[in-house]
Amino acid sequence: MSDRAALLKGIRVWLVVFVVCLVLSGATAFALVHELHWTETLLRSLSVPGHLPALMDWIERVRHGLDAADADYPFLLYGTDWLAFAHLVIAVAFYGPYRDPVRNIWVVEFAMIACVGIVPLALVCGPIRHIPFWWSVIDMSFGVFGIVPLYVVRRKIKRLESLTTMPAPPAVAGVSG
Repeated sequence: MSDRAALLKGIRVWLVVFVVCLVLSGATAFALVHELHWTETLLRSLSVPGHLPALMDWIERVRHGLDAADADYPFLLYGTDWLAFAHLVIAVAFYGPYRDPVRNIWVVEFAMIACVGIVPLALVCGPIRHIPFWWSVIDMSFGVFGIVPLYVVRRKIKRLESLTTMPAPPAVAGVSG
């Protein structure tokens, strides 16, 4: 396998992993009420309330809020449906770099900027919305962990670009006799 083919394969594998994670994180926003009930049941079965009471208090508080919204104001949860949809739309954008990484490197760079943007958003909006700081740290970790595969992909694309744009070696002149 040539260097170019190996780089292209590596880029595509990293992109697929990133897109799968993006789709999964988005899809979870559709069923928040049910997921929180399952999470609470699981945490209780693992005796988490005795070990991490602050986590359990937060999960219960969020579940109560979602239950109330679902029962009395279900239209509020429509916002999380749009959040899920946005994840899916962003995932589709990565078809461009999958198909032609060098030409569509901007998608990867845009996603890297978005990952960086998660940190100030969590630091500003978290306190405004009364989100515990440790939960904001979890939110920020999505940006930190998300940028890692994107950084790897960007470096590989730059290497692929340098292989693609390298001038061809000069042709060897024929020997005349």
